[in-house]
Amino acid sequence: MLRLRRYRYYVFFAAIVVFLLYRVTQNSEQWESVSASIPYKAPLKTSPERSSPERGFGPTNKQPRPAKSDAKFTSEGDDSGPQLHEETDKEPEKVKIPNLKPTINDDTPDKFDPPTVPTTTKPSNQTKVLVYDTEGAAKTTTAPLIDIPNKNVGQGAKGAGKGVHGAPGMHRSKTQSATTTIHWKKFPDHFPVPEDEIIPLPTGKPKPIPAIQYDFGKESPEARGKRLDRLAKVKAEMVRGWNGYMKYAKGHDELSPVSKKFRDPFCGWAATLVDALDTLWIMGMKDEFEEALLEVEKIDFTTSEYRSEIPVFETTIRYLGGLVAAYDVSGGKAGGHDILLEKAIELAEILMSVFDTPNRMPVLYYNWKPAFAKLPRRAQAGVSVAELGSLAMEFTRLAQITKENRYYDAVARITDAFYEWQERGTSIPGIFPEHVDATGCNKTAEAEIAAKEAELEEQRQIEIQKSSSKSAKNDNPGIKPISSEDKFAKGEFRALDRRSEFGTPNDDGTSDVKIVNNGEEMYTSSEVTTSSKNDLGKNSSALDNRESSPIDADSDSDPEPEPQPKKPKDKCVPQGLTSGSWSTNEQYSMGGSQDSTYEYFPKQWLLLGGLEPKYKTLHTKVAAAVKKWLLFRPMVPDDRDILFSAKINTQGNPEVDATTDWEVTHLTCFIGGMFGMGGKIFEVPEDVEIGKRLTDGCVWAYESTPSGIMPEGATVVPCKDVNSCQWNETLYYQWLDPLYETRFEQMADYEKQHKEWKMQKAQRAKMRGHSNLDVSGEGAASGKESIDAPRLENLGDEEFGHPQGGATQNTQSVYGQDSVRIQKRAPPSPIRSSSNNDTDNDRTSEKSTQTTKLEDALDINAGDSFVGTSINSDADQIPLKQDEDEMELPEPEPPMSHKEYVENRIESERLPPGFISANYHAYILRPEAIESVWYMYRITGDTSWQDKGWKMFNAIVSQTRTEAGNSAIDNVLLPNSDKKDEMESFWLAETLKYFYLLYSDPSLISLDEWVLNTEAHPFKRPV
Repeated sequence: MLRLRRYRYYVFFAAIVVFLLYRVTQNSEQWESVSASIPYKAPLKTSPERSSPERGFGPTNKQPRPAKSDAKFTSEGDDSGPQLHEETDKEPEKVKIPNLKPTINDDTPDKFDPPTVPTTTKPSNQTKVLVYDTEGAAKTTTAPLIDIPNKNVGQGAKGAGKGVHGAPGMHRSKTQSATTTIHWKKFPDHFPVPEDEIIPLPTGKPKPIPAIQYDFGKESPEARGKRLDRLAKVKAEMVRGWNGYMKYAKGHDELSPVSKKFRDPFCGWAATLVDALDTLWIMGMKDEFEEALLEVEKIDFTTSEYRSEIPVFETTIRYLGGLVAAYDVSGGKAGGHDILLEKAIELAEILMSVFDTPNRMPVLYYNWKPAFAKLPRRAQAGVSVAELGSLAMEFTRLAQITKENRYYDAVARITDAFYEWQERGTSIPGIFPEHVDATGCNKTAEAEIAAKEAELEEQRQIEIQKSSSKSAKNDNPGIKPISSEDKFAKGEFRALDRRSEFGTPNDDGTSDVKIVNNGEEMYTSSEVTTSSKNDLGKNSSALDNRESSPIDADSDSDPEPEPQPKKPKDKCVPQGLTSGSWSTNEQYSMGGSQDSTYEYFPKQWLLLGGLEPKYKTLHTKVAAAVKKWLLFRPMVPDDRDILFSAKINTQGNPEVDATTDWEVTHLTCFIGGMFGMGGKIFEVPEDVEIGKRLTDGCVWAYESTPSGIMPEGATVVPCKDVNSCQWNETLYYQWLDPLYETRFEQMADYEKQHKEWKMQKAQRAKMRGHSNLDVSGEGAASGKESIDAPRLENLGDEEFGHPQGGATQNTQSVYGQDSVRIQKRAPPSPIRSSSNNDTDNDRTSEKSTQTTKLEDALDINAGDSFVGTSINSDADQIPLKQDEDEMELPEPEPPMSHKEYVENRIESERLPPGFISANYHAYILRPEAIESVWYMYRITGDTSWQDKGWKMFNAIVSQTRTEAGNSAIDNVLLPNSDKKDEMESFWLAETLKYFYLLYSDPSLISLDEWVLNTEAHPFKRPV
């Protein structure tokens, strides 16, 4: 009884423990705050304090690589990590505000987290940061204090009420339980860059750069009045769109302009508001700008209720670029809008975590929640060129403003990787495939190493068995040794008496022998010889840091070693950037997923004052590749001399296997401005001319549609000669109908069949009028002549025993049997649903229900007395006399002609002249075409570009305007398309900004003083 009662107590206490553990997991935020309040004493080591020339931003503190960890790498989509419990039964007494300063982690210490130490504040606005040296010992170093403004917990970007720019670091009012909101937290880097290895910003006086803008003279009063009138109308459209956003979607990412609601595709941090800040300033909307700053202050970049992953590319170009550009255009430090820089730094500190990978290539979809943010990770294997290479300008400009080299270091390493890849070579030298493997790991080499290890493991197992058998024989000479299979079958575990001479490295970095005991893998020490280790090659030793302890192979007195659990280890054979396509096909173009990386090469060269030559080299090779492989002239009705950039697909040998998509895409329209600007700054006049023709190509695409707007994606006919190309309607029709030759064959066969049908019809009519050949009379010459002709026709040729010649041949000709060969090659007609094949299929179906032999239906030897018998199994008798209509031969149906097919396709798909497809016919308020038009006007001074832009503006506004703003439309091939109820943030940030600058004074945002990122955010060029 005592023992039974004791067990009851055990069960009772166990239940209590389980319950308490459950409560702990549910109240993790409370326990985090408790653990954060417990001081940890660690030896302190300070570094000399350093001041910053601007806003107190000093250099990055060195954070040496921590000691070897057993942590695995995780990808952003992995759900295997720990889950956060966001709700508790009880609200904590204090609202815990996350600390954005890269100082002390206030999370519960674990294998990834350093212990917590008290923070001391010095008069120089510097604080101690806990870091680790290579031996894993805790120490502190000095880091700059990052001022973070109020977070407005409980209000956020959507909060009501207005405040003022509060002092950095002040806690906001406690209006919402901290347990219901998860915040990002700063954790020590797993792969820190030593301070002495940080790539610094180029220093020195900027190099002389040729002027980009045309030297505009004094305009006439008439021209000025016309320009100002257009300018006012563009601004009015901006005012209307901004007011609609602030009324119906303030604090949210985007306005839904038809339903007057909102969307939040970019974490809900007020994307439209931040994206449009510099547009407000440029257009002189200063009151709206000041009102927007109040909303900017409310944004909390450390949390999002809409997304668990931050889209790094979009966040960088829209949010970070928008904040930095607004800071620049509003006067920088002298302008007094410090909240813009503070928010930019707050966001940048979060984004810097994406670069914490073994090869410093960024994770482009970053799970910001602490449970995942603290885990080590690698970059992905299938990222796009644009996402990877379009972070440079934003982080570079922030580094220039703050004097923080680590911001520049993060993106300079990406540039170095592209530069190395371009030098190493791609399938099309100079440009890169659309998808990139940024993991830095050579999968092929890893597979080869794994195969080699498997082979050595097999050899080792053989040696283990031999060693075990020999040892058993020596110990018991008169007893038959027990095989290893017998031992494992009995579940026995026995120490090995003799070590193997082969020491194959294991995943845990040791050279232990694997022993399986009751299905569990265990390890014991084994001897490693130099020869076997060398078999893995030099990559193996560098990759896994193998360790081994040599043991005397002849010693039988070694004690039994302790089995070791198997430890996983991340294996990676380092490599640079390479193609990341899931198939062997590679795509090269200047369009979506690739565009902005190429755009940034010359712009980054400008932003750095020409002091980094790599960007010039990158752009020069890109331009050469585009001219050789991608540029083409389309064949258009008015013989307009324009250019587009195509897409090439290749398996790796484009000289042999390249296929080309002659595409016309809106995203590619930026290339005109890129070539024009690059031609000016690198003094290549040919490129300026190419830029004009590329830009005019997109203008032509706008002018060609009923709506006056270019589609998202279409295809056209390429000219063979770029310098001489005349419109050829025959060739155009052939491109619209790739099977035109087949249709010509079908039409020729039809004409032949129709001619034979007329002859047969005339012959039968003549036979009906002859008394001796009247098939309707009772005195027929034979039974065969009274058989129903249409039913005889339905019997297969093989049933008659003569598949060629005679009456059978005529029957085939009349009823279309010869046309089957052609019909099988022709695709289903998109217009007509019936064809000769339908008739043939019906006849084939009828044959299956008829008798398989003619003799079964007719008695051929019955003589003259035979009249007829049933061919159909369900018919009693064939009528002795046929109606005249039944004797008529059906007239062959004509196939669709080549011309009919083309005309029907043009009508049904509403194709504009010159287009051979327009499958992507939406317009989402994109800016790329007007962007290049603006560049061409500023570069050439030709006012015809202003006129072209004005037609584009009127077309866009007339088709997209709603009461609250402007909406994307579904089909530009219609004069009045349905609206999609979406207003992308770049409508206010880019499209309207470019239209406005096209008609503003040319000195406003001069290209000789500013450089714009891919979201049209202007950054100040160094002087």
